[in-house]
Amino acid sequence: MLFPTEQNIFFVEDDAVLRAATIQTLELAGLSVRPFASATDALPEIRPDFAGIIISDIRMPGIDGLQLLERVRAIDPDIPVILITGHADVAMAVGALRDGAFDFLTKPFATDHLVAAAQKALEKRLLVIDNRRLRAAAAAVDETGPLIGDSPAMVQLRGTIRQLALADIDVLVEGETGTGKELAALLLHRLGARRGRPFIAVNCGALPETLAEVELFGHAADSVPHTRLARIGQIEASSGGTLLLDEIDSMALPLQARLLRVLEEREVQPIGDTRPRGVDLRVIATTKTDLARAATEGRFRPDLYYRLTLVRLRVPPLRERGEDIATLFASFVEEAKQQAGIADFLLTDNVRGHLRAHDWPGNVRELRNFAFGAVLGLAEPPPAGPAGARPSLPARVNQFEAGAIEEALRATGGSVAAALPLLGIPRKTFYDKVARLGIRIEDFRPRSAGAPSMRKPTG
Repeated sequence: MLFPTEQNIFFVEDDAVLRAATIQTLELAGLSVRPFASATDALPEIRPDFAGIIISDIRMPGIDGLQLLERVRAIDPDIPVILITGHADVAMAVGALRDGAFDFLTKPFATDHLVAAAQKALEKRLLVIDNRRLRAAAAAVDETGPLIGDSPAMVQLRGTIRQLALADIDVLVEGETGTGKELAALLLHRLGARRGRPFIAVNCGALPETLAEVELFGHAADSVPHTRLARIGQIEASSGGTLLLDEIDSMALPLQARLLRVLEEREVQPIGDTRPRGVDLRVIATTKTDLARAATEGRFRPDLYYRLTLVRLRVPPLRERGEDIATLFASFVEEAKQQAGIADFLLTDNVRGHLRAHDWPGNVRELRNFAFGAVLGLAEPPPAGPAGARPSLPARVNQFEAGAIEEALRATGGSVAAALPLLGIPRKTFYDKVARLGIRIEDFRPRSAGAPSMRKPTG
C-alpha cells in the first residue's frame, strides 16, 4: 500500500546500548526505525502487508533470531530479514541464508555495511509491495478497469492490449515516465494464456552492475565467490509465464548481448554452468526513451532493438488525453480516502484550477501523487496570479516539485525512506531532483549527536 502505517525497519536487539546505537546510525542515514527489545514484542506487529524489513540479532533470550526468521517467513516469505551475528555464529547464519534470510552481518560491523544492506532490502520489499498492489488492482476490477479513461486513445489502447494478449508474442511497451507502462504489461499477462503463471518484473534501471548477471541469469553451484549454492535467475524463474524487463533502455550493453541470445534461442545459461537451459516465456520490455535514437547513438544494441520492436505498444501521455484527467483524479481521490481513513474531501478552487492548467509532465503517476497529497492537505497549489505574470512552464514544474518534496520531508521529519512512498518516485530520481532544486534534506531533520560505536559491550 502507498501509505504504510508500519515503520520501514523493525530492529530487534536485546542489548539496550547496541540497540540505541544502531537505531541512531540508521536514522542518521535517513531511515525510519522502530526498536524492539525482543522478538516476542515484534512479532504481533508484523503482518503480510508490512511494507518494511526486519533486522535482528541471532542470540537473544526467548525467541532467537533464527526462530524469528522462521515465524516471519510463515507470515510472509517475502519480508527481508537481516541477521546480526557474532563470529561463532557464522555457520549458523549461512544456514539461515539457505532458509530464506536476506543477509547477515558479523559483529562488530561497519555502519555503512548495515545501511547499505538495509537500503537494498527496503528496495526489494517496496518492489514486492508495489507488484502486489498492481496484481490486486488488476484482480479487483474488470479487464478495462486499471487503464482508466474513455478518451479515444485509451479505448484504442485497451483494444490493442486484448489483441496482443491472445497473440502470446514479445512486446515492447513505449511511453513517458508515469504513463502506466508497467500496468499495461501486467494486463498483457493477465489477459493472455499465461495468466496464473509467474509474472516476474525486473527493473533494469535498479540492477547493480556487479550483480545484474547473477540476478538475471543465475549461477551454478561453487561458481560465484562467497556462496556454494546454485541460484536460479529471474529469466529462468519466469519460465512458463511472463518476464517484464522494465526500463530496458537503461540496461548495460554487455547484458544486452546476453539477453539477445535469450530472446533468439529461448534458452539461458547460468554463470558457471556448462550447458544452457531452455525457457518458455513471454518477454515484455518497457522503455521511456527513443530506442531507435539510442541504437543510432551506440547506447543500445541495434540487433536487440530490431528484435524487440517486432510488436510495439505505445501508452499515451496524459496531455494527449486531457478528457481523462477528471475521471482519473476522482478515482485516485477515492483510493486515497480509503487508505488514509478520511471520510470527506473538499475540492478547492485552487486544486480544480491546477487540474485544468497543469501539463502533468509526470503523467498519471504525478496526477495520482497530487490526488493523494490533496486529500492529505499536502498539495494545495498557490492561487494563480494575473495572466501576464504567469511563470514559465519549467518554473511552474520546478515550483510544484520543490513544494511536494519539501512537504513530504517536513511530514516525515527529513526521513528520505519515509518520504519516498509519499512522493512515489525512485530513490535516485529523488536525489537528482533534490540536487537540481537546491533542497537541503538536513534542514528538515531534528538535531542529533553523532552516532556511537556499533561494537557490543563485552563487560
